[in-house]
Amino acid sequence: MKNTSARGLARARWVPGNRVSLLENGEEFFPRVFEAVRRAQREVLVETFILYEDKVGTQLHACLCEAARRGVRVDLLVDGFGSPDLSDAFVEEMASAGVRLRVFDPGHSILGQRLNLLRRMHRKIVVVDDACAFVGGINFSADQLLDFGATAKQDYAVELNGPIVQLIHRFAARAVAADKKKAQQGARSHRPAPPERQQEGSGHATGHARAGEAEVCLVTRDNWRHTNDIERHYRVAIRSARQRVVIANAYFFPGYRLIQDMRNAARRGVDVRLILQGEPDIPIVRVAARMLYHHLLLAGVSIFEYCERPMHAKVALTDDCWSTVGSSNLDPLSLALNLEANVVVHDPAFNRALSERLEHMNRNCKRIGAADLDKWSSWRLVRSFVVFHLLRWYPSWIAWLPRHAPRVTPLGR
Repeated sequence: MKNTSARGLARARWVPGNRVSLLENGEEFFPRVFEAVRRAQREVLVETFILYEDKVGTQLHACLCEAARRGVRVDLLVDGFGSPDLSDAFVEEMASAGVRLRVFDPGHSILGQRLNLLRRMHRKIVVVDDACAFVGGINFSADQLLDFGATAKQDYAVELNGPIVQLIHRFAARAVAADKKKAQQGARSHRPAPPERQQEGSGHATGHARAGEAEVCLVTRDNWRHTNDIERHYRVAIRSARQRVVIANAYFFPGYRLIQDMRNAARRGVDVRLILQGEPDIPIVRVAARMLYHHLLLAGVSIFEYCERPMHAKVALTDDCWSTVGSSNLDPLSLALNLEANVVVHDPAFNRALSERLEHMNRNCKRIGAADLDKWSSWRLVRSFVVFHLLRWYPSWIAWLPRHAPRVTPLGR
């Protein structure tokens, strides 16, 4: 059952009649996206944090250029921090083909260091012909493929068909608006109309036939009006859980309230499981997460570290119906700074599919127990005290960081 009891969630509109297909890693994601682009007849919209000029990026490049040459309107938005090194030839070929490439908040490096780290466009969205959409955590880079080797990332996305696609299309189209003034206004006031507002008064999207049984809500976060929507959906789901909560998240350092919701769920008998990185691509990630382990284990939360390769997942499920897949980590960047997009799905069949994939991944995890943690010491007590209060107050003080209106800058001709 859906629960929108948290303040502010009452406005959310759940769109019925959708088909949601889970895609694991680049092996499943890239072929579906590229085939959809090849079939496109009118429009392709792509938002991605990372686009590299490797075998994946060049294949996307070729697909987008081919689509643009046959008359399809193609818009591509990349992040200035995540995709800083696109060559002139790569950009100019897209521009010549008719692809409209824009960069969110481009920045310049100083002594090789990129300084535009904060408030990134971290979403990963593809919409084709207002007919199918892809949302998740997978970037367009070769390290999302298993043949990349030991540092290949474990990750997930979804393909969506049905009425929800119209809302995702409307959101993405505003974000990559061709008019620069409109794009800047959207950055200031989040004019990429939140899906909740787009649906108010209509109940659900129109003009799209039912494609399945899933109810879906697109949930985004920005730095203005929707600063904690994704976190609130997580919290409502955890507080409503009666049997299980499974969270697989790459960068885990959430706020105090979400931690407390997890602890309270475990204490009332819910099977709460965390699957985190055991072989992180950024070493400090594991150090930060482990600061919370004692606090969680004492409440009965089960913690597993995925050790096969870096885990880049941002997925969760509760009980037998609620699931979410998207771009948002449970850390300060995603929860309080970055522009993110998740889909929340109410569908028992999708919940089972995601559960099966996570159970398979869990077999390659190490369960963390008290013996795996550092012994108590004066230093650890001080550190735990600092971390506790950092988690409790960071949503308040992080809002004081600069909230400039990021530029959306066209590249090429």
